Amino acid sequence: LGRMKPVIVVHGGAGRIFKEREEGCRAGVVRAALRGYSVLKQGGSAVDAVEEAVRSMEDDPHFNAGCGSVLNEKGEVEMDAIIMDGKNLDSGAVSAVKCIANPIKLARLVMEKTKHMLLTDHGAHLFAQAMGIPEIPEEKLITERSRERWKKNLEPDSNPEEFQKDLGTVGAVAIDSEGNVACATSTGGLSNKLIGRVGDTACIGSGGYADNHSGAASTTGHGESIMKVVLARLILYHMEQGMSPEVAADTALDYMKTRVGGLGGVIVVNKAGEWAARFSTKQMSWATVKDDNLHYGIYAGEKHIKSVDEAVASERRGF
Repeated sequence: LGRMKPVIVVHGGAGRIFKEREEGCRAGVVRAALRGYSVLKQGGSAVDAVEEAVRSMEDDPHFNAGCGSVLNEKGEVEMDAIIMDGKNLDSGAVSAVKCIANPIKLARLVMEKTKHMLLTDHGAHLFAQAMGIPEIPEEKLITERSRERWKKNLEPDSNPEEFQKDLGTVGAVAIDSEGNVACATSTGGLSNKLIGRVGDTACIGSGGYADNHSGAASTTGHGESIMKVVLARLILYHMEQGMSPEVAADTALDYMKTRVGGLGGVIVVNKAGEWAARFSTKQMSWATVKDDNLHYGIYAGEKHIKSVDEAVASERRGF
């Protein structure tokens, strides 16, 4: 059996990335991609790699996932996450979870330790306790920026829709040397959302989908729109019809825009290891590593390329 060359692609959310946050977002997706790639290089599975990459971004306050998540209407953090293994279509997800650092880790435990695919809120909390996942005080997840934004959105003349433009979700897709694919996606959701709101992230086929027969996709953007078109699965369907990852992604994003007026972004890898990072929003932070080369960008048409060795060295120096 020919060995596949491993590939990882990550995104840090589609939308509008403010100037002062650009560097942090770029550095954050690059770090996540390098971490995921090092898992793959050491013979780790695609599932291990996407979990590691997403965990790295959950721990980074620049992103709306884990620490740095936006607040719901009551000023609380409620997070959603999903992981999926393309080998056997196993998946695990959690929704509306509070007071844990890494929802993606909990999603993986749902996949591996239960017969279920999605645990929510209180039940997810009990499961986390049973699995020995430490609870952390909510304050640890809340950044100054999230609190500021929440307050702004509470003002009578505020337009929360305006703020939804820099929607963050983080995600990763990978193919390992065995040819197995996987995806992982994690988010704090929409700012000032109703309590108990669950978006696309925790929903299989919407926030992510992985199948060795075609590939893997992770999405970001307006959750309700993504759910209406089941965006991740739609992209894989297009690839099954023979489209390249890039054309499949653009076709699906275009359909979402024309059909339901929704904007978003996606990262994709197919079973041959070809990848794409595409978005219909102004920006999306993304990074990928293939053939020991790192590619990354934020704006449409922007693509920087570095060798992995060079990237790792500058990562050690602090970018």
